[in-house]
Amino acid sequence: MRSFGQSISRLLPRFARIIRRRRFGQNEAGVTAVEFALIAPPFFALLMGVFEVGLIFFSSSILENAVAESARLVRTGQAQNGHFTKANFKKSVCDNLTMFDCSKLVIDVETFKNFGSVNLSPPLDNNGKLKKGFPFSMGNGSDVVLVRVFYEWGLMAPGLSLMQNMGTGNRLLSAVQVFRNEPF
Repeated sequence: MRSFGQSISRLLPRFARIIRRRRFGQNEAGVTAVEFALIAPPFFALLMGVFEVGLIFFSSSILENAVAESARLVRTGQAQNGHFTKANFKKSVCDNLTMFDCSKLVIDVETFKNFGSVNLSPPLDNNGKLKKGFPFSMGNGSDVVLVRVFYEWGLMAPGLSLMQNMGTGNRLLSAVQVFRNEPF
């Protein structure tokens, strides 16, 4: 038969474990840190995503305005009378841009007989890369002209972003103007 002391000595460690478990369950120190560790990554990812989308829309707006200003030079005949080259037109667009690396701009200026014959060829090749070597023809008075400017925008997190639309993991920004030249 066991003595009372032996029984108690066997039960004490069990009671100690039970008491520790209860204390652990009631201890709330560090809960805030654990909750923050669980919530912070998705919150900051969402915050970065919202910032990136806003920056892309803002940059697209700036590009549209710059192309509209430069296309006006073609529409009014100032570019033709000034004997603009593709480089001159690109500089004209760049002069109206901020936040852009002008070496990444790709210019496409084409002339058509009428609005029905305007052809928007895809700017990306089969690999999702931006094509180079677009034509540059500003036309004469009363010609229909297509002006397109493309810019490869680097994303903050290209592997995680749903904003990529190129094979390079970047976002293609584009601005398009189609108009009839004034009779100059």
